[in-house]
Amino acid sequence: MKAIVISEHGGFSVLKSDQAERPKIEADEVLVRVSCVALNHLDLWVRKGVPGHRFPLPIIPGCDISGVIEEVGELVKNVRPGDRVAVAPGYADTTSELALQGQDHLTRDYGIFGETRDGGCAEFVNLPARNVMKMPEHMDYPEAAAFPLTFLTAWGMMVRKAQIAQSEEVLIHAAGSGVSVACIQIAKLFNARRIFATAGSKEKLDKAAALGVDIGINYREDDFLAVVKEATGKAGVDIVVDHVGPDTFAKSLSALKKGGRLVTCGSTSGGTTEVNLRQVFFKSLSILGSTMAPRGDLVELWKLHCEGKLKPVVDKVFPARDIGKAHEYLESRKAFGKVVVDMREW
Repeated sequence: MKAIVISEHGGFSVLKSDQAERPKIEADEVLVRVSCVALNHLDLWVRKGVPGHRFPLPIIPGCDISGVIEEVGELVKNVRPGDRVAVAPGYADTTSELALQGQDHLTRDYGIFGETRDGGCAEFVNLPARNVMKMPEHMDYPEAAAFPLTFLTAWGMMVRKAQIAQSEEVLIHAAGSGVSVACIQIAKLFNARRIFATAGSKEKLDKAAALGVDIGINYREDDFLAVVKEATGKAGVDIVVDHVGPDTFAKSLSALKKGGRLVTCGSTSGGTTEVNLRQVFFKSLSILGSTMAPRGDLVELWKLHCEGKLKPVVDKVFPARDIGKAHEYLESRKAFGKVVVDMREW
């Protein structure tokens, strides 16, 4: 089969179109003929490498997958050949203690397709049958691929960790990112009183406003902390979503009201930052890290998606032959929402 294979870390040129062995399936697995793969910053890290972390190279990247069931194992009952499906991106040993407690994302063996084993940037991918979710007739493949990882991540941040409550105020950084688009929608779903969001252009802020942002802040022109303080009478917001890191972290803490929660799932501007601990304990602040969320949460999220209550924004779709350009576009931070690769167009 055709596949995109990363054999070494580096620039866009390491995304090689190659021939790979078509995967075989176990009794509890399915073979999916891949239609689309949505990109995430995870794909950039797998391509470029992360200091101190070892990826299992060579690897086929891609964790957000949609396609059609090609084959099913003899024990599979939930889908059959021809079904249109999306893929839950994380997997773990379902018999482990944490998994049985509904905390599979915290198990030591938890992995993500395209990071810890081959993913979907190929003609076919084999997966445990429990990882596929049927698509409704009205849903297209780019939209289905664009949903799972970012909305699961956002749900883990907003609901599980920050425990958002009705009528709270939220500040969401980098409004154009896939995760932030999801966080905006989840904040609206929980009836946030006001949503603040930052972005680097009027175009992105206008799109964020269409999703439900009440106060947009162009970080190139305005100090987001000053805007938040003025709008809240110096009180601050209940929750800050900050996956930018050092460039925003200190001011994000200052933007919180007493008892506020900062939640992060990433750090695109670097891995270390200074924290004023006096501020943390005097104001009873919480700093919450979050990576993914339980598989069971995605069951609920997928229902909300199928009902149209949560919906990813697909910015641009690239053919598989231009996957390097897709990576470049995502890395340029020009996108608002998700960048998708159509794996049917080689």
